[in-house]
Amino acid sequence: MIAAATTTIAVLRGTSTNAWGDETDTDTPVHTGIVASLVEQTRRVTTRDDPTPRIVRYAVGRVTAGTDVTDQDRLRDEKTGATYIVEAVSSMNSAAVAADLRLDLRRTT
Repeated sequence: MIAAATTTIAVLRGTSTNAWGDETDTDTPVHTGIVASLVEQTRRVTTRDDPTPRIVRYAVGRVTAGTDVTDQDRLRDEKTGATYIVEAVSSMNSAAVAADLRLDLRRTT
């Protein structure tokens, strides 16, 4: 991994059905102990319709190229216990090295 590691993560995947027939996420780990870089950031946002500035929080993760992480997986930070939903997975092409995977994350409660 090229980015500086800040934690290890577990990849959670899968769904089940509750007593009312609703689909719910399971906390079944498919991979654990994956070295990762997780950085939470903030951005000041305004829109044309609402010029009042709002602070939006988001997180970006980086893992080693080839790591089995896909959109809509959930990640649990094994250091803090925080859970994130993977909104997008991307990678920059490089002829010199295998670039890290970039994970756009949204923190869940």
